[in-house]
Amino acid sequence: MSLIAVVEDDVSIRKLILYALKNNGYETCGFACGADFFESVSSRIPDLILLDIMLPDMDGVEILRRLRKGSATASIPVMMITAMGTEFDKVNALDSGADDYMTKPFGVMEMLSRVRALLRRAGPIREGEKDDSLLSEDGVEMDVLRRVVQVDGQEVTLAYKEFELLRYFLQNKGIVLSREQLMQTVWGFDYEGESRTVDMHVKTLRQKLGRGGELIQTVRGVGYKLESREKTI
Repeated sequence: MSLIAVVEDDVSIRKLILYALKNNGYETCGFACGADFFESVSSRIPDLILLDIMLPDMDGVEILRRLRKGSATASIPVMMITAMGTEFDKVNALDSGADDYMTKPFGVMEMLSRVRALLRRAGPIREGEKDDSLLSEDGVEMDVLRRVVQVDGQEVTLAYKEFELLRYFLQNKGIVLSREQLMQTVWGFDYEGESRTVDMHVKTLRQKLGRGGELIQTVRGVGYKLESREKTI
């Protein structure tokens, strides 16, 4: 059973989220502040974290950054749930390593759908996928089973969605992938017009890959493709 941590200082909202998750078969734990959350994480790592931004003791984005720096917590899927819905807030959260972002007020069914998608994507690699566990292109190397990415021999830390984006690009080298395809495959949702989410993740992925980010080419009006440097010269 998946353990989902909910970090939300609003008691009514926290209770609503925990109730919905429990009724759908998830094990849950709720926290009103970052300090209590980190104390719990030290003893058991959750499978997914739903994280508010405005908290009494520390900013949710700071909690997210601390999670991404920790070796045991770097790859945990994190969905931000907050009343701060401006584009700047979303970009800031995604750039800090968030895997998804939902603005209050939200629908419980949509939240559950996103939770299922994040857990599905973060699930263990199936036996039949092992042949595709080592992916590489022009200095960018990925070990899917160990969830390790290296660029020119140097390890790069990626957030969960960034890792999955790169994995999909490497599995489809030279193929133009539309934003809709990327949203459906990586996020598990068919959101019409949600191109900004994809674009922001591609931007941060490129930045983290450094020289390797040059392999991800923009196809104007369509989406992106990963192409070796030899073919782009």
